[in-house]
Amino acid sequence: MDKMRETIGVRKERAILVGAILQHQRDNDDLKELTALAESAGAIVVDRFQQKIHKIHPALYIGKGKVEQLAERVKRFSADIVIFDNDLLPRQIRELEGIIPAKVIDRSELILDIFATGAKTAQAKLQVELAQLEYTYPRLARMWSHLDSVAGAGGATTAGAVGGIGTRGPGEQQLETDRRLVSKRLSDLKRELEELDDRRVREISSRKDTFKICLVGYTNVGKSTLLNALTDADAYVEDRLFATLDTRTRKWQLEGGAEVLLSDTVGFIRNLPRQLLESFKATLEEATTADLLLHVVDISNPDAQKQIESVNKVLADIGCGEKQILLVLNKIDVVSGLNTLETLQTLFSDAVGISAKTGYGLNLLHQAVLEKYHGGIITVKVTVSQADGKTQSFLRAYSTILSEKYTTANVIIKARLGQNQLVNLKRLKPVKLELLNPGKGG
Repeated sequence: MDKMRETIGVRKERAILVGAILQHQRDNDDLKELTALAESAGAIVVDRFQQKIHKIHPALYIGKGKVEQLAERVKRFSADIVIFDNDLLPRQIRELEGIIPAKVIDRSELILDIFATGAKTAQAKLQVELAQLEYTYPRLARMWSHLDSVAGAGGATTAGAVGGIGTRGPGEQQLETDRRLVSKRLSDLKRELEELDDRRVREISSRKDTFKICLVGYTNVGKSTLLNALTDADAYVEDRLFATLDTRTRKWQLEGGAEVLLSDTVGFIRNLPRQLLESFKATLEEATTADLLLHVVDISNPDAQKQIESVNKVLADIGCGEKQILLVLNKIDVVSGLNTLETLQTLFSDAVGISAKTGYGLNLLHQAVLEKYHGGIITVKVTVSQADGKTQSFLRAYSTILSEKYTTANVIIKARLGQNQLVNLKRLKPVKLELLNPGKGG
């Protein structure tokens, strides 16, 4: 067992999945999501072990009898790794590995491993490394426990016993050395990410005059496919969890010449590890500063409603709970039964049904976004100098001109435009601006 904790990660290992549900909790997804996560990490799932428990065992999480049953199944299926669909304490993992002849990891460690595999850009790699080290730091003791066996040189004597006073050298020294190294690396990573974060915040701030839309949703629901369909972004698409970890922002041309910025973000998941939320806060900044969130849902997934709840929880956690949100029901072309679709359309009457892959419904999405963009139509009477080409160009690009009247020095333009564009019009400081129907939506 000495070699089991020298590495963190999942490759082509034979895995047994474990789900422990407290009696008062509702049933989970029968480990379907954990199965998808394990396979995304490269594991081969050979068995599933799901248990109802009255309470969490402080040392073993599921109790000694269940752990012994699990140990037998590990032997029977020649499993290399046991993955819990729960977050375990360092002590619990250490105790479990004392009984189970395989490496034990929890849900958070599995997700971190997937993120580490998927990180491509320098920023994503730094973010994942920070999250992994913050997860690993309190677990260093169990990762280096195999070094305790070489502590001391006195054989079986009391003074030379393993762990005796003055003889705890190599194991403890390695642990303390690693703690100092990890602590320093954490500080370095945070400093590097702060610099990148500041740069991203400045970049986002520079777009304050542009209407910003952000795609959010559960992982693997088709956000990148939708980004490609709307903007020809050529974003990477793969049918697996967390295929995209980096934010992509592209210009999106709406009808009437309106131009917005559309961003794709990292996908969410149930119980996303705290460390990842913290380290990816700069990436999620796109969502927190957006004017509109497009919440993309995989309508073909039978757990679509649960996924909506999970995403809404993450949005609330990062401060986006009060944002303007438009629900987009994707993959409508592959819905095998109408129950889920009808239920969601009943619950969310303003949702738009689309297929990002085939293009079905994208015209309806355009119209729905355009309505949000305008925020209601108002009629204005604007007096501008004939020399003020900037304001005249703005009105011709972002409004419907109703009439134009030329005087000696000015142009009086009556136009209809979106409420949200009024702020941008005022910034141009025309000679005179009147609202002809203030407070009306059109």
